[in-house]
Amino acid sequence: MDELSEEQRTAFEAAAFRRLVSHLRERTDVQNIDLMNLAGFCRNCLSNWYREAANAAGVAMDKEESREIIYGMPYDAWRELHQKEASAEQKAAFEVNRPHE
Repeated sequence: MDELSEEQRTAFEAAAFRRLVSHLRERTDVQNIDLMNLAGFCRNCLSNWYREAANAAGVAMDKEESREIIYGMPYDAWRELHQKEASAEQKAAFEVNRPHE
């Protein structure tokens, strides 16, 4: 395969990101704590990374705005519709696996 141009790389990365966000919007049964315990990141992490990139590029964006982009709706609405109470096992796994700052 020939070397990708910067434009191609950016376009493919953006397409993969959009597909990931779309997939997570469809899989509302997968809780953020499950994602954190399995992969070490969740929807909130994605929204934080998105906001950090926007801010680094000089685009003002707050946490609620970036979360709405990732969740496809206001975060509080998503939580009310889809978030379930974490089990004791999920919480214990999170304490073991969570990022330590």
